[in-house]
Amino acid sequence: MRAAAGHIAIAFVAALLFGGCMKWDYGSEEDFDASGSGLFILNEGNFQYGNATLSYYDPAARKVENEVFYRSNAMRLGDVAQSMTVRGGTGWIAVNNSHVVFAIDLDTFKEKGRIVNLTSPRYIHFVSDTKAYVTQIWDNRIFVVDPSRYEVTGYIECPGMNSESGSTEQMVQYGKYVYVNCWSYQNRILKIDTETDEVVGELTVGIQPNSLVKDRNGKLWTITDGGYEDSPYGHERPALYRIDAETFAVERKFEFPIDGSPSEIKINGAGDTLYWIDDDIWRMSIDDDRLPVRPFIESEGTKYYGLTVDPRNGDVYIADAIDYRQQGAIIRYSADGEEIDRFRAGITPGAFCWK
Repeated sequence: MRAAAGHIAIAFVAALLFGGCMKWDYGSEEDFDASGSGLFILNEGNFQYGNATLSYYDPAARKVENEVFYRSNAMRLGDVAQSMTVRGGTGWIAVNNSHVVFAIDLDTFKEKGRIVNLTSPRYIHFVSDTKAYVTQIWDNRIFVVDPSRYEVTGYIECPGMNSESGSTEQMVQYGKYVYVNCWSYQNRILKIDTETDEVVGELTVGIQPNSLVKDRNGKLWTITDGGYEDSPYGHERPALYRIDAETFAVERKFEFPIDGSPSEIKINGAGDTLYWIDDDIWRMSIDDDRLPVRPFIESEGTKYYGLTVDPRNGDVYIADAIDYRQQGAIIRYSADGEEIDRFRAGITPGAFCWK
């Protein structure tokens, strides 16, 4: 259920399905001790199958452990693992179609708590230890939660949305303001005051901004997918936008071909190089004045589904969902584009989180 062309799945009926049909499938618990650095891989599974899984990769040992949530908790992760965020020693996993955010220990992978009664959680952003925002798809609200108590404490009403077209996605913070891209049938970036929990600004960009990052200069970067042919919301050339967070204004716009499908914009640890998927893997300096003409890593005859960059050394990891039925592949490249490792994760690997 990624926010990109070819990644769309229907989540509206989830509330009807989860309570009566979801099977947690309890098993036996296994002990882990994964101290040190590592990479979590969220495998979406198949929509309405409840087969999402969590994998953990040790880059130094080049070793992967699959199904670590199930193996450590004797319980399935749920239906469509969307994203994961680390805060202190805790990992927070948004499971979209199970309406839950799990909190897990980063070393043992055991559950510490959960936030429930969410519509369809996409991403979580921490304002403090006692306040976080959880974005939703097909809901005109962003949920305000107290992660210390695992409770929903309020809502941020998002203008111009309803239960059919509402979609808030990734969040980045600049000063006291949180910025969020609105994806499905939307074309805006919202600005939220974290002191009042209110939307205080809107910026119109292209059709369907699907991802959002902040660079070292305080600039926001978003990629729009442009919709699709015959879409009721319209179809236009996708584009990469640079937005000044201070003035909340578009500074640069780089257009892709009309048949492009860019998604998953990421940034390296230094905050000076952008990466994204558009069939191949592309990269670009934040100071470049035009889009690259040649890909950084060429596609291997498949459509890449997820992307991340190691914040420490610049290694690039790509998720290949293959056929969305078997275990997907993760390919690791050096910062120079040389393949380092390749391994299997779970079904439909789509998101990553660095420990």
